[in-house]
Amino acid sequence: MLSILYLSRCTLRSAPSKLLAASSCNSRQASRQLITYTRHCKNNTGITQGNKLSSLIKSNGIVARFCSSSPQPKNSKAVGYWLLGCSGMVVTAVVLGGVTRLTESGLSMVTWKLLGERLPRGEDEWQAEFLKYQQYPEYKYKNSNITLSEFKWIWWMEYAHRTWGRAIGAVVFLPAAFFWLRGYLDRGMKIRVGVYCALVAAQGLMGWYMVKSGLEDRFQGPSDVPRVSQYRLAAHLALAFVLYSGLLAGALRVLRPFPARATFARVKELRSVTAFAHGVKAMAFFTAVSGAFVAGLDAGLVYNSFPKMGDHWVPDDILAFSPTARNFTENPTTVQFDHRALGTATLLAATGLLLAARGKPLSPVARRVAHGVGAMAWIQVGLGILTLLHYVPTPLAASHQSGSLALLTLAIWLTHEIKLLKYIPK
Repeated sequence: MLSILYLSRCTLRSAPSKLLAASSCNSRQASRQLITYTRHCKNNTGITQGNKLSSLIKSNGIVARFCSSSPQPKNSKAVGYWLLGCSGMVVTAVVLGGVTRLTESGLSMVTWKLLGERLPRGEDEWQAEFLKYQQYPEYKYKNSNITLSEFKWIWWMEYAHRTWGRAIGAVVFLPAAFFWLRGYLDRGMKIRVGVYCALVAAQGLMGWYMVKSGLEDRFQGPSDVPRVSQYRLAAHLALAFVLYSGLLAGALRVLRPFPARATFARVKELRSVTAFAHGVKAMAFFTAVSGAFVAGLDAGLVYNSFPKMGDHWVPDDILAFSPTARNFTENPTTVQFDHRALGTATLLAATGLLLAARGKPLSPVARRVAHGVGAMAWIQVGLGILTLLHYVPTPLAASHQSGSLALLTLAIWLTHEIKLLKYIPK
């Protein structure tokens, strides 16, 4: 996130010189126009001209039109930093949610109030809260020996997660109203902000709907482990990723804006890189959602070996459930196998992206981000393997979940940088 903040301070001063390098130095090849910096070339009078933007603007009317800017909403950068801050808060919420799930703290709070639960004050109120918890399946079938001090610890974990979620709601809704009423948002951004607010509300409701599934009287006895529905858990995580992706993309549009009065064109040399970048973005998202099914079914605790699952590449019980479709969302073996397959496909796509980026007309920033995508994919797969081999320890599992967000972040950033390169002066 810090690197994005740093790059947001940069302007597109070098873009015109890159795009029009061939017009000032005839020896340039057209295919290198997007990445070649303007070098010193002698004109007819023998005077050396540098690559200063002011010289180009004076000598070229197209560049002047390219560099001119249309009226913008006042202080639009503030909107960008606000969206970037909100996306950072969503990252923290995802990490907190993962730790809450790994420490099995999510079902410790059995009530939900829109503006937040009141903190227990004194031992009597803690005992009353503990008595509420004792009425539900997790205590009856799993934690019947838990002490009050142990209950307090898991209660505080869930309280921190819910409080942070409400803080995100406040940080999204209140500044959104301020920026909207003060005229900081253009028409497109108003639509985006409306969607962000709807996603935040949906995320909160889905969070409680998910927890409610673990409090229902649907567990058959001591052999059945009380847990939230893996379907609702996956929906909760997917909404968080969609919200994060939207906030980050919106922030990049403001902090790394597309040039005004320019035409979007398809650059043939960038087609393969663009396809791989979008592929990695989609694969990272679906792999993360499949990870929610792994977490919901505790599927990381079966077949803790790699690359084989036990003694087989494809386990015998991969399609043990009937009908067959149930296996993909309810069979822990199948769910883990699917997650491995999706992770491997994401790694291959990221590696393909890295290879496709070689020799392509990318800006220095886009090239560095492409390398970051490839490196992060390998790190993420490594974290996943270590998490599996060590029977899902909380630090490794939380790092693995955070790695999925880091990979998605780099993929979104890369697609934005590639799109910047496709804006050509009219």
